[in-house]
Amino acid sequence: MGSLSVFSVVSTQPEPRKESPLPMRVAKGLLALRVNSDLRIRFASQALTSYAGLEIFSRYLRMLDFNAQLRAGFVGLRFRGDYRLVPLVRLMLGLLLVGGRRLRHVAFLRHDPLVRRFARLRCLPSERTLSRWLKQFNAARIRALHALNTAIVVAEIRRLGLKLLTLDIDGTVISTGMQVDRARRGFNPHHRKVPSYYPILAHIAETGQILRLKNRPGNTNDGKRAENFVTDVVRQIRCLLGRRMRLRFRMDAAFFQQNVLRTLQRLGCGYAMKVPFWRWLPILSVVQMRTRWSRVNDRVSCFETRLRIKKWGMTLRVVCYRKRVFHPTAKNFQLDLFSPDEGTFEYSAVTTNLSLDPIALWDFMAGRGIQEKTFAELKDGLAFDTVPTNHYGANSAWQILSVLAHNLHRGLQGRTGLARRSRNPKATYRYPYASIRTTRFEWLNVAARLLSTAEGAVLRLTDVPEVMQRYERFQTTLPRG
Repeated sequence: MGSLSVFSVVSTQPEPRKESPLPMRVAKGLLALRVNSDLRIRFASQALTSYAGLEIFSRYLRMLDFNAQLRAGFVGLRFRGDYRLVPLVRLMLGLLLVGGRRLRHVAFLRHDPLVRRFARLRCLPSERTLSRWLKQFNAARIRALHALNTAIVVAEIRRLGLKLLTLDIDGTVISTGMQVDRARRGFNPHHRKVPSYYPILAHIAETGQILRLKNRPGNTNDGKRAENFVTDVVRQIRCLLGRRMRLRFRMDAAFFQQNVLRTLQRLGCGYAMKVPFWRWLPILSVVQMRTRWSRVNDRVSCFETRLRIKKWGMTLRVVCYRKRVFHPTAKNFQLDLFSPDEGTFEYSAVTTNLSLDPIALWDFMAGRGIQEKTFAELKDGLAFDTVPTNHYGANSAWQILSVLAHNLHRGLQGRTGLARRSRNPKATYRYPYASIRTTRFEWLNVAARLLSTAEGAVLRLTDVPEVMQRYERFQTTLPRG
């Protein structure tokens, strides 16, 4: 079943009088709407949809040849059941895009004609069917789903013509139930006794998309076997985009490990990484003995040094920063390291092999916070932190589908007329992306009626000027099937 070919943005009410282009004051008595009784609520079978924006995503998926990519990636990986792969993947993406957070929420979409059309299904499956389908994801099927996600991200990188990629590597906590497979108690700062997953993600700063992720038990530290994850990311990028693509990584202090540093150097990648103030590292005494600091800005000063780590047999370029604050730091965690004789400071150190001066390096590391915005949108807007089953493979597949929905949302915005930002020292988004919540409010979760006319199928929306403007932009920039 093809996608809708025509939009009709008209009102079902009689045509209103033309308003004067000049602003006019309205009498106060005419502003209020009098309501004398409650509306009677009736239900009837109608071709009404609450998610007109799914037609936009449907056109975008056709432009990407999404169905063919999905089938090609899963050749030889058959699923049991009555439903085929492509409709179920599209249904899961549609569920996440419109705001569903649980498998049971598919029941609320069962009678929406545009959801069925987006999924290419006459009848939507039940919650139990979706759960059984997700539990069929093993290592091979998860790799195929990863490959599909990577292809979507690589297509966006090629479209932008990027020659330099900034990758932020970090983990995030997902609390689970007590009976969830491979969930462990561990690095969960807010719920220490709750089992959790601790997936690690590779975030591309320029596009705000997630290139790769790996689900892990909650007792796994960020840096544990991180060199393997970094190696896979680098090989994947160079295989698809060529060895000329320059890469630079940003990481926090949890990744400050000998194996990670040597891996980045061996692969020829740039990096900027926080250095922890461990007592066995010589950096602590270097900072304590320092008397002259160079100015970065009104509140931050710095100095640069060469740090020799005999235990690792490495010498690193390190820039130390101190930031003056006017309040005690959280739990005063650094007061036992440094005597605050000249006021209260927050200290940090960054090691790098990039040719950035200390001021540019400070801005570059500050841009690393952009990934937290992406992680927050994944969890809050696209149900990344939901654990739909007690099966590890199913939960891992859900995470990838959530990331895939996010990447498609970002890619669609980049192709539909957003003004491109110039490069900035913080290395953040190239476009002013809207969050999925904003997208839902403005044009995705919009009511419409499906009609059959002499011209074919028509999706009729109310003539709200702001919604009309956005849909006209989509019709201009996205090809029609």
